[in-house]
Amino acid sequence: MSATVVYNDDYGSVIDWADDDFVEIRWYDTTTEMSAEQFNDWLAAFAGEVEHAGRSGVLVDATQFRMDMSAMDFAYRDANIIPRYNAAGVKRFAFLMPAGMPAVGAPPAPEGPAAFPTGYFETRPAALAWLAGA
Repeated sequence: MSATVVYNDDYGSVIDWADDDFVEIRWYDTTTEMSAEQFNDWLAAFAGEVEHAGRSGVLVDATQFRMDMSAMDFAYRDANIIPRYNAAGVKRFAFLMPAGMPAVGAPPAPEGPAAFPTGYFETRPAALAWLAGA
């Protein structure tokens, strides 16, 4: 697996897994300090990396993500981020979640305006297998 870190800051890294055809966000526990505006800016920057890389898969490693979910603007994501993923040709979107999250194990399905299914996984191997089409 060949990986290139294409962006890194206090809140996370963006990694391009070119050989495996996916781009990853790896969030850090410092996201406890992240504002809603910073989160939206981060998502916009990540969407740019997804567009640039042209990979068919996206992995969000949220196992260390600590931002208060009530501060997230899902309408902003649906209106401004998901259409960019659609246009970039994303085919599968996987979230790696902490143990016990309710969405883990639900059948992957499109969410909101997404043209691709989103799956929620408790283990990295399961997320990677699904992204690879297994």
